[in-house]
Amino acid sequence: MIPNWLLKRAALTPHASALSFQGQTWTYLDLKEEALDRAGKLRTLGLERGSRIALLGGTSAEMALLIHGCLLAGVEMVLLNARLTVEEIEYQLNDSQSEMLVYDASFCDKAGEVDWRAIGYDELVQSQATPFQLEQEWAEDRSLTVMYTSGTTGFPKGVRQSAENHTSSALSAVLNSGLHDGDSWLHMMPLFHISGFSILARAVLYGSEVRLFEKFDAAVAAEEISSGQVSGMSVVAVTLERLLTVIENDEFTVHPKFRTLLAGGGPVPVSYLKRAEQCGLPVLQTYGMTETSSQTATLSVEDALRKSGSAGKPLFFTDIQIEGVDEPFIKGEILIKGPHVTKGYIGNHADTQALQNGWLHSGDIGYFDDEGFLFVADRRSDLIISGGENIYPAEVEAVLIEHPEILEAGVCAMPSKEWGAIPVAFVVAQSTVSEGDLRTFCATRLASYKIPKAIHFVSELPRNASNKLMRKKLRECVNGEE
Repeated sequence: MIPNWLLKRAALTPHASALSFQGQTWTYLDLKEEALDRAGKLRTLGLERGSRIALLGGTSAEMALLIHGCLLAGVEMVLLNARLTVEEIEYQLNDSQSEMLVYDASFCDKAGEVDWRAIGYDELVQSQATPFQLEQEWAEDRSLTVMYTSGTTGFPKGVRQSAENHTSSALSAVLNSGLHDGDSWLHMMPLFHISGFSILARAVLYGSEVRLFEKFDAAVAAEEISSGQVSGMSVVAVTLERLLTVIENDEFTVHPKFRTLLAGGGPVPVSYLKRAEQCGLPVLQTYGMTETSSQTATLSVEDALRKSGSAGKPLFFTDIQIEGVDEPFIKGEILIKGPHVTKGYIGNHADTQALQNGWLHSGDIGYFDDEGFLFVADRRSDLIISGGENIYPAEVEAVLIEHPEILEAGVCAMPSKEWGAIPVAFVVAQSTVSEGDLRTFCATRLASYKIPKAIHFVSELPRNASNKLMRKKLRECVNGEE
């Protein structure tokens, strides 16, 4: 049994600060009442317990309230990446068979192009609420959210995340980092990402505050950290560097209250860690994925420089193995087991087995050292991590090949000082086509961060004896140009 998070939290600490956004603050009692109102309005639209809807919006108090409203109403949420194109949104709506799309005002134009039952957030708020019977507790396997992650076939997979998954993830995190009175998390992540949603989930379970902002702002973050407003924050490498630059240039001092800078989305360069140490920023590198409902291994601050490049040790409820390996320093596929791991997918990938003998095969290659610290050698080997966003080459290749003049396409990562990596394409064309034309073609089908930043025209692509594309050879070509 898992208590209905917000009902339980509002009963325990009704007057504790729960959420702040643009100068307005909600206590947990306020948050419950606002979320209950949204839940009743979802009922008016005909959505019942177990219904599935898609949410399209940015990071805002309105979206946070709607998310909590869905949780109270028992409505399963498909959290859409706000940077997706209309074509990508329609794929996920069809694949998830969402009953409705709810969008905020800034996405009105994009939502208007989608052929789906849709309602704006403002219209939803103005509707009447229908009373309903609240659930006091949830079954552990009850689905709360669905988040899409790119698949190696080029078709995104809808990952089903349960009440047990999110609750276990939050408990593992707090057992690692601890909980203090007055804790407050600086939230500048997208709410549709697992990292953004998990911050909301952890706060309700812990009874702590979320200080929510529309987007990352290094100057604002530095001020929050210096003033003692917050105790923790989530970043990726590129936003960490921007934060460090502001702190260094403006000579900010990190307040003693701030004790957790959680860095995910790929390895953090050693130079950043050394700068963070000089600034007094406690960086905790972490490894996780959508299928593990956020963190699954985290490196402590004390070991940040000593074990540079490591993702740390498995969290309390997590077991991690390297497939077929018993010795340290031997690489293999990372296998993960624990109550935070998804039990499966939906839609076109519903028959795909997420677990094999209880283990999630991550597709990532890594190893343990002789002290039990995990090192991730390759993020799914071909995966491109650009500014914390995951890009699968196969998805981009599939779009490029749709162009009538393109016969073959291969995509790989090129190192980037700003983003960590950016996508680069190699294409075989049957007639003359410009790089600009291909980018324009991709822009109607792919989010902007997935569009290749460079396109090379070649006579053939490197393939092995079984005619499989050798992306390693593409990466070697890119690295040879540096």
